Amino acid sequence: MGLNLNDKKAVVAEVSAKVATAQTIVVAEYRGIQVAHLTQLRAKARAQGVYLRVLKNTLARRSVEGTQFANLADQMTGPLIYSISDDAVAAAKVINDFAKTNDKLVIKAGNYAGKQLDQAAVAALASIPSREVLISQLLGVMLAPVSGFARGLAALAAKKSEGAPAEAEAAA
Repeated sequence: MGLNLNDKKAVVAEVSAKVATAQTIVVAEYRGIQVAHLTQLRAKARAQGVYLRVLKNTLARRSVEGTQFANLADQMTGPLIYSISDDAVAAAKVINDFAKTNDKLVIKAGNYAGKQLDQAAVAALASIPSREVLISQLLGVMLAPVSGFARGLAALAAKKSEGAPAEAEAAA
C-alpha cells in the first residue's frame, strides 16, 4: 500500500531534518540482499549513529532539494538505501564495511560537505579513522614529548639516588 500525501510530507520532513545536520550522505543499491542482512546493516548503522533508510527516490530528492547535497539527486535511481550521518566518516564506513562482506550491496555515490563522491572516493573516506581515534592519536603525539621528559627526569633522579649512598660510603 502506498503512502498518502500526509505520510509523504512526514517522511520528507523527517529526512530533511536529518539532511540539515548531516555532513555525509552515501547512496547504495541493495538489490537482492536478504532481509536478515539488511537488519544486520541497520543494527550496525544504529550503533554508529548513522541514519539508514530505504526511501522512495522522489521523496529523497525533495529532501535534499536546496541543500549542499542537491547534486546527489542525479544518482537517485533504482532501489537505494540512504546512509546519512553527522559524523563525516560514519555513513561511508558503515556502508563500505558492509559492502566488503556482501557483494550485492553496491555503493553508487556519496556526498561529503557538498562534494560529489564516486565509489572509490566513498571507500577512501571510509578508510579515515573515526573522530575519536584521530583525537586519541593527536593526544598521543602531543603527550609524547612530555612523557619522554618525565621519564628522563625519573631516570636522572634514580641515577642520582643510587649514586648518593655510594659517594657517602667512599667519603667515610
